[in-house]
Amino acid sequence: MRGANRSGVSEFLLLGLSRQPQQQQLLFVLFLTMYLATVLGNLLILLAVGADSRLHTPMYFFLSTLSFVDVCFSSTTVPKMLANHILGSQSISFSACLTQMYFVFMFVDMDNFLLAVMAYDRFVAVCRPLHYTTKMTPQRCALLVAVSWVIANLNVLLHTLLMARLSFCADNAIPHFFCDATPLLTLSCSDTRLNEVMILTEGALIMITPFVCILTSYIHIASAVLRVPSPKGRRKAFSTCGSHLAVVSLFYGTIIAVYFNPLSSHSSVKDAAATVMYTVVTPMLNPFISSLRNRDLKRSLLKMTGRNTHSS
Repeated sequence: MRGANRSGVSEFLLLGLSRQPQQQQLLFVLFLTMYLATVLGNLLILLAVGADSRLHTPMYFFLSTLSFVDVCFSSTTVPKMLANHILGSQSISFSACLTQMYFVFMFVDMDNFLLAVMAYDRFVAVCRPLHYTTKMTPQRCALLVAVSWVIANLNVLLHTLLMARLSFCADNAIPHFFCDATPLLTLSCSDTRLNEVMILTEGALIMITPFVCILTSYIHIASAVLRVPSPKGRRKAFSTCGSHLAVVSLFYGTIIAVYFNPLSSHSSVKDAAATVMYTVVTPMLNPFISSLRNRDLKRSLLKMTGRNTHSS
């Protein structure tokens, strides 16, 4: 590894969220519970969409893709933290640290793009219903997801290569439960101004553009819903949009708070708490919000679990 040879350290120490034994035990149980809920909830979404032909529509295609991404997202960080706790080890190699950072931010970008694509899908369904089948064809849906994967990988590759060129001299303790960009930049003894500039410019463009698209889509959706004569229909639409916007606000709010500020203004405790929200809590909440607010998906889940129980 060229980056490892340039660096004065060959591994980092992931200190986790707490150094108190009792708190570590509590955090282990909490993170294990949230991780199992994330995997179970998202896998149920994938199975329900795959098993029910009535759910083979663009909306559920994007939802199942989001569920797959969220399972991978949580699996990039939480299992390593749990394994470190069980094994009593905090070390992670230089190359493994960069690899973990790469996949974390790739799945962050995918969540970012998919939330925007799903908002666009709802915009077309609500505001352009007569053109929905011609605009949201299977080919176009697959293209939107494929382009999202390509852009996410190219964006993260840029930031990973910029991180790999840095030198890390003495301190190798990361006050975090995974290899995040901010604590790594803080530990570097190289000039990190280029990294910071790219995060605040190119990284901000990648994150803010989909966010603006989401807000624009929901503004148009809200104006269309207000013209619906049925109060019950308006309440249902606003309830669904409100739930999705809550997840969107939580996701983007924590990311902006962590990454789009000067490095000198960061606090390790606040950053760790914020990253827990978008790496663990948001992927766990997404399937529950999607299923609780969706009658067709709930029906499919109940049918699938009922069939499995009957077979057993």
